Amino acid sequence: MIGWRLLLTRPTEDCAALAATLAESGVFSSSLPLLDIQPVPVTDAQRATLRELDRFCALIVVSKPAAHLGLDLLRQYWPQPPDQCWFSVGAATGQILADAGLRMFYPQQGDDSEALLELPQLREAIARPEPRVLIVRGEGGRELLSERLRNQGASVEYLELYRRCLPHYPEDALFQRIQVERLNGLVVSSGQGFSHLRQLAGSAWLQLARMPLFVPSPRVADMARAAGAEKVVDCRGASAAALLTALREHPVPVL
Repeated sequence: MIGWRLLLTRPTEDCAALAATLAESGVFSSSLPLLDIQPVPVTDAQRATLRELDRFCALIVVSKPAAHLGLDLLRQYWPQPPDQCWFSVGAATGQILADAGLRMFYPQQGDDSEALLELPQLREAIARPEPRVLIVRGEGGRELLSERLRNQGASVEYLELYRRCLPHYPEDALFQRIQVERLNGLVVSSGQGFSHLRQLAGSAWLQLARMPLFVPSPRVADMARAAGAEKVVDCRGASAAALLTALREHPVPVL
């Protein structure tokens, strides 16, 4: 994998953790966070949802920010959380919740919506009359997950706790970073991350679209291809392990 020079675009702390893991495998990376996590005020409707958590047969937490913010609210409304099944898309998010003492389940292979939907414990949780599922997330996202759950007869509600904003950068910051550091691959961890990458690229997107782009799921891969990306690699997960596996399977481009 030596020879890869990647642009990382996750939130600041996640970029630092991923960069350290990549460096251990000899992969150079440069961080340009494109997702700024901003908590949103809790509404009266959300407070009502929090008070009736015990009515949901499954609670799905889709990200680490959702886990941290959700736990803060859980402690306020449920000093002793109800005994029910919690789910996450990936192991990192799941571990945050498991460490808090919640009964957690997440896919052991693959960390995307498709893998979660195949999880036997989730299928069992919603195999009851009029199942209610709560998805804890940021504003928007994971529509495939809710759509599939509704198709299986579940009623799906959301608890949206944050928004993902594009940090302010100079207009040419992205293209300059790629040129100066001779980067040869781009990494995004979500659909919102890709949208921000495309937005910040501006008129340089036509050039960047020729670079290998590593994405976490088929949904984001479809987004990228629809926007003109020519070399999209679906890592089937947003973890460092998934990215490293994809890097091993794809040759370093010749610049």
